[in-house]
Amino acid sequence: MPIPNVLSIAGTDPTGGAGTQADLKSFAAFEAYGMCAVTALVAQNTQGVREIHAPPTDFLRAQLDAVSDDVRVDAVKTGMLGTAGIIETITSWWEETYAADARPALIVDPVMIATSGDRLLEKEAEQALIGFLDHADLITPNAPELALLAGAEEAETPEQLVEQAERVADTHDVVVLAKGGHLTQQAVVDTLVFPEGTDGRPEAYSLSSPKVDTKNTHGTGCSVSAAFAALRARGLSWQESLNQVKPWVTAALRQSDQLSVGRGSGPIHHAATYEL
Repeated sequence: MPIPNVLSIAGTDPTGGAGTQADLKSFAAFEAYGMCAVTALVAQNTQGVREIHAPPTDFLRAQLDAVSDDVRVDAVKTGMLGTAGIIETITSWWEETYAADARPALIVDPVMIATSGDRLLEKEAEQALIGFLDHADLITPNAPELALLAGAEEAETPEQLVEQAERVADTHDVVVLAKGGHLTQQAVVDTLVFPEGTDGRPEAYSLSSPKVDTKNTHGTGCSVSAAFAALRARGLSWQESLNQVKPWVTAALRQSDQLSVGRGSGPIHHAATYEL
């Protein structure tokens, strides 16, 4: 098959570790051609966010139309959306551009709460984002985001993560990647949870890896969801995708100290070497 085209719809990171910059590196790591439409210009570095500028939503729509009018899009990954207006603009473009039976794969990283605990989505935009999840094929929330979507306290065990993911999967008829990186256990268990169908719930699929002792975790969530988008665009199943994403991101964390980027939480090493 031809090299797939994958579109990132997200904010920026001028230091290159997160947002659209991380997405493009992740697409390239899995041999997909990366494109991006910018939702927000973010002045940030490894130590935090300083300022956010959101261009007018009609300009966001112009970016999206410019891509889809000209380029075959095989998968779309969304990251930081920020406001209800941005989410509504993306939703309108999605529904007006693609027929329901001929849409690209849609991977949604529901960016709501950063690892630091900072909110990255306006409170009044929560319902718009929750509604947008109905369009997604896969969502990749971190533990605090999954708890918010499930209406529960933040999970403390992999079993609690899976229970919350089942609730969200059924509500939105979507596959959920329940990520264990925020938990205290030394084994990081990531689980694909599928919505219940007419024949019951398909069996969840989990992979475990040792927790990597590093402060360089900036952009991990962005990168994981982007990697899934690239692999799905190449025709892999969600389980096959996890089989490749898990060793890659583990290696990217382990080899992050090869980089020298900033004085805070540095980025992962997107070009890390690893074995399947």
